[in-house]
Amino acid sequence: MELSDADLLARVLVDGDQHAFGELVRRHQSPVRGLLRQLTRTDVELADDLAQETFIRAYKNIASFRGEAKFSTWLYRIAYNCFREHARKRTELVGIDEEQWESQPDPSTADPALRQDLMSALAQLPLHERTAVVLCCQNGLSHDEAARVLDIPLGTVKTNVLRGREKLKKMLAAWTK
Repeated sequence: MELSDADLLARVLVDGDQHAFGELVRRHQSPVRGLLRQLTRTDVELADDLAQETFIRAYKNIASFRGEAKFSTWLYRIAYNCFREHARKRTELVGIDEEQWESQPDPSTADPALRQDLMSALAQLPLHERTAVVLCCQNGLSHDEAARVLDIPLGTVKTNVLRGREKLKKMLAAWTK
């Protein structure tokens, strides 16, 4: 029987069980890396570095997890903060220089051309819309969970997802004509 995230967290907090934390990392590393790849414009090396930093911070601060949201939501928040700190260090704050990030196809996709079109369209969205779309539509977070991750009002998340999806539809429809 597979243990739940809550059971694994209890083992980490009560017993200091590093193997339990390792299992949490295994469960959540792909979605965290996927989010960071989207935020970094598929810069795989940077996304991996930020994911590693995310899990180091999570381990160091595991006692601060209050259980008010899912563990994955808490991890996404840490990952998003790591990304923002990296952007600040590069003096690009939330309005990252759009030209700097290259879009690379994800080799795990079944249709590389479609994946490339979607990645290119996502890359053209403003960061706040791209982040909301990735969290809610790709990573399956609810609007409320995304609002917690991004530390913005629920209505803003809903607006960003709606506007981002509409822009994606228009871009992709124009490209297929």
